[in-house]
Order: sequence, then structure tokens, then C-alpha cells
Amino acid sequence: MSASTENLNVVGFDHMPSPAEIKARVPLTGRAADSVLSGRRALMDILDRKDPRLFVIVGPCSIHDPKAGIDYARRLHKLSATVRDTMHLVMRVYFEKPRTSTGWKGFINDPRMDDSFHIEEGMERGRRFLLDVAELGLPAATEALDPIAPQYYGDLISWTAIGARTAESQTHREMASGLSTPVGFKNGTDGSLEAAVNGILSASRPHSFLGLNDNGASAIIRTRGNAYGHLVLRGGGGRPNYDTVSISLAEQALSKAKLPSNIVVDCSHSNSWKKPEMQPLVMRDVVHQIREGNRSVVGLMIESFIEAGNQPIPADLSQLRYGCSVTDACVAWDTTEEMLLRAHAELREVLPARKAA
Repeated sequence: MSASTENLNVVGFDHMPSPAEIKARVPLTGRAADSVLSGRRALMDILDRKDPRLFVIVGPCSIHDPKAGIDYARRLHKLSATVRDTMHLVMRVYFEKPRTSTGWKGFINDPRMDDSFHIEEGMERGRRFLLDVAELGLPAATEALDPIAPQYYGDLISWTAIGARTAESQTHREMASGLSTPVGFKNGTDGSLEAAVNGILSASRPHSFLGLNDNGASAIIRTRGNAYGHLVLRGGGGRPNYDTVSISLAEQALSKAKLPSNIVVDCSHSNSWKKPEMQPLVMRDVVHQIREGNRSVVGLMIESFIEAGNQPIPADLSQLRYGCSVTDACVAWDTTEEMLLRAHAELREVLPARKAA
């Protein structure tokens, strides 16, 4: 009898419900579908320059407590009505966290935050959270990390990020080519633009690749390409890249690749040196550039939660502080509100001219 040559480091294959099963447990409602579609249409109109507003992806670094998450969503939905003339607000709902080495991998991977990895539970609860957000009338954004996950909840997403660590991954470029949302490719962790620009180009074209269909069976997925890829500047290599020179260089890189000059500035990560108190300064600088005539910046990203800062995950989860991030540090809700209201006041008179240009 020959020795086994496969799965030598695998200790188990646990059952995972198919996308169709999870969707049957948490079905898309008409109100949620309307929210998702209107959110996508607004984003596409902004990227097509039919809508002169900015879009702002704003919310917690990661979702770990659905109760606090919905509390935040209600606040954001109320604020969105106030600033809708200048900004299209999209809630950041990140369930998967890329890790350089170790750490909590996110709500879908480990919903109980105890290394028990009940992914089947995390997927269903994550979908339910997205449904609750959509039923408020608020569009949601997420980062696509696992290439299978969009089959489970992609119908509830209006905007997708491809992160700095995965922008040069062919798997993620192929996945992005088939997503139903606009997709922002982040520049590399070293600050370089090449991987993101090439990612936008690749995702704009048709691809064929292995994946899962709605019933959980292996399938060859064939895509038409995604026409709404764009660049997200998040800093890197020890320096920010939201300044006028960096944005001009990004415009040139997009122009050279014959891509639309659509740029989103992430106020967090290396652009704020991971110091949340710097995010308002980054946003203020970018708003000033727009007031001075910049036409390439179409969006912003803010890491924000109810309470400022972040916290470690304690052994006793009852000790978690309500509404405070367990991953990257965030600005508090009060600061977020101030940032958005100030930008709204400063942009109200200048944005209409963008549409005429």
C-alpha cells in the first residue's frame, strides 16, 4: 500500500454551508437591495463624473461587536442626510483582517474572538449585520480578502477595497474583475503605485478562474471585467502620499496607463502615521486641494468608531470597551461628525463646478 501524499498538514475538513444556504437563512430583502443598488449607482456616477460629490468610506477598522456596529450605522445614516449635497457616505464594514504574522483575523474567521474559528457562524452573522445596515438605507463597503467570501455576502456590498498586501495578487485581480461593485486598489505598503495601477488594468479585463458557485460546487468563473477600478492612496514606505506632489504623480501614473484619473485618499494608515488624531488634518489638506481646483480626488476614507483609539482583546470579553476598535485605532464619533460637517461646509460651493468641467 502506497503512502499518502496529500493533506499531510491538514487536521480536518469541517462542513461549511454553501452560499445558497447562508443566503436562505439571511435572505436579501427588497429594501436592502434598493439600498445596495442606489449606493452602487451613486458611486459609479461619481466615478463617471456625472455626480460632482465626493464619496466617503467611513467606519470602524473592523467589526467585532454587531450591537456597537449598528449603533454606529444609525448615527452615520442620520449624518448622511445632512451632508448628502456634498458627500455620499458609505459605511466601512470590514470582516476580514490581513495579518503579516499573527493576530485576530476578523469577525467572519473568529466571531467569538477566542480562536475557536467558527467560520460558518461568522459568515451568517456577518451577512445578517450587512443586511441590517442595508435596511437602514446605508450602503456598505468592505475589503475583499478571501476570494470565496463575496459569494456569501457580495449582494449586500456597494464598494470593495483590494488591500495594499493583495493588490498585486492575480487571484484578487481576477476576483475584482467579477465583483458587482466599484473596486478601489490600494497602493503598496512601500508606497509604490505600480501594483495598484496594474491591478486596476487587470481587473478591467475578462478573466476565467476556479471558484465556487452559489451551491458550493467548484466552478469555472468567467467575468466580463470591472470598469470601475480606481486608485486608493494610503501612504507607505515611511511617508504619506496625500500631498499635492504625490497626487500629481498618481494622476500621471493613471494617465500613462490610460486609466481615468480617479483617486481616493485614505486618511488613515501611513497617511496619518497610524495616529488617529492626524486623520482630520489629512482630510483638511485634501479638502483644501479640492477647493484650490483639484479634480482627481473623488473620495476619502476615514477609520472611525464610537470611541477614540483602540484596545487589546481581553481574555474576559465582558471587559471590552463598548464602541472601541480592537484593531487599528480610530477617531471618535464626535470627531468624525466634526470632520464631515466641516468638509460639507467648505465644499458646498466648489463641487458643482466639477460637474461642469
